[in-house]
Amino acid sequence: MSVVERVAVRSSFLVLPVIALLLLTSPMASAAGQPIPGLAGNQTLPDAQAMANRQFVQAMDAIRKADQSYDLAEQTRLLQQADKLLSNILVQSPESPLAVQLSTNQFVGDFDYNDFKSRIRSLACNEAQSTGCFLYRIEGLIQPVDYPITAPRWDWLSLAVAHYHLGDKDRTKQIIAPFIAAFRRAPPVTDTGRDLFLGRALSLTGEVDMALDITRRINDCSTRIYNLTDISQALMWKGDKAQAGKLVDEAAEYAQANNCAWELGLVAEGFYKTGNEARAHTMFLNTVEEQFSRFKDRKGNCCAPELAVAAGDLGDPNLALGLLRTVQQESPWTIPAVLGRLGARGEMQLATTYAEQVQDSDIKAETFVQLLADALKTGDRKQAEALSGRIDKLLSAGTDPKPLILAQRARADKLLFKDQRWRNTYLAGLSAAERSTTGDTQRKDIAVPMLAALVEIETGTPMLQ
Repeated sequence: MSVVERVAVRSSFLVLPVIALLLLTSPMASAAGQPIPGLAGNQTLPDAQAMANRQFVQAMDAIRKADQSYDLAEQTRLLQQADKLLSNILVQSPESPLAVQLSTNQFVGDFDYNDFKSRIRSLACNEAQSTGCFLYRIEGLIQPVDYPITAPRWDWLSLAVAHYHLGDKDRTKQIIAPFIAAFRRAPPVTDTGRDLFLGRALSLTGEVDMALDITRRINDCSTRIYNLTDISQALMWKGDKAQAGKLVDEAAEYAQANNCAWELGLVAEGFYKTGNEARAHTMFLNTVEEQFSRFKDRKGNCCAPELAVAAGDLGDPNLALGLLRTVQQESPWTIPAVLGRLGARGEMQLATTYAEQVQDSDIKAETFVQLLADALKTGDRKQAEALSGRIDKLLSAGTDPKPLILAQRARADKLLFKDQRWRNTYLAGLSAAERSTTGDTQRKDIAVPMLAALVEIETGTPMLQ
């Protein structure tokens, strides 16, 4: 059964009972039929209700015809016609009872508007390898949001960022708006991470001013500095190097004023990315010397993972690997980050040898793709193809589903061939993800890296990594 068939609303929405309900609730006379603020033109409330009722009945009729059609193109046309009619109710008659019911996801008779909108989104899967279909299917992997929102949900916010760059900007706002409302109801002061990842998501969806407003209300070293450097990176991707540099300066000033020693690796990396390499090296070396001078002899949380990442760009290769060994178990994301940076500096053999020792096959595949990208940037096609072979070897090992390795294979395909063959590989990964999701935690862990891979393939920037 196809994706569209699986998500299709029941073949009948009981149109006749709905029409009867609308007739029973015919418009009551308003105050002398005067125009009502908020309605289109000079409509009175009875006019708005009557028009909304007519459009709703027309929409139900279009849905009924779509359900009875075997022609996919005709079905799509009718459903889109119904969607336009229902959207017109919200725009043209916002004060009508029908508009209120639709906008608050109340049932109208047997009609569930929320399910219908999901069905409309599923139309993207008429083309199974389209980006819109990929986004729709990934959304099905994500655990629903619990209300009231009290915890970060980077999975949903990642989906919002993906829609902004690849899909439906209106969908982006629908996803992010409840998180903004939750933040405003109880803005955090000192709790780490309590910005709900809003600063990062907003900066990646064009709302830099709002992201900064939220960030500057947070008096926590980690969250404040992470957000400032994330927003700086988003500005760099947009080409605004001057503003990006100012935000790194702001992060450095905040770190100094608030004794944020643990986060200095982030600041050093921020200086490096914005072109201030001299200051980046000075801060990195001072941080290693003053805060982590005994890192070689210590275990556990001797050093911040961000310092290891900064070492990939700024430190001696052996120093970078030494720091990586101390943090990779607790923060495995540092492995591709550090080794990819070393590869970009020409330390390909050292980085590849280290990557071969990584036990987690998903992390290993991601690291190989980072190194493959580094090899292509230096024109070393032979090395890139050798790394591609290592990814294939990971795929051929065992019989278990490998959705995340397939996603990395798709990234490698795009880098190597620069055409659309990656879509078939990504589709295979997505299908494997749907088959292998047996619990909410696993679903969440698959959805986010699948989104990250898709966004990097399509945009060329690792904004969700």
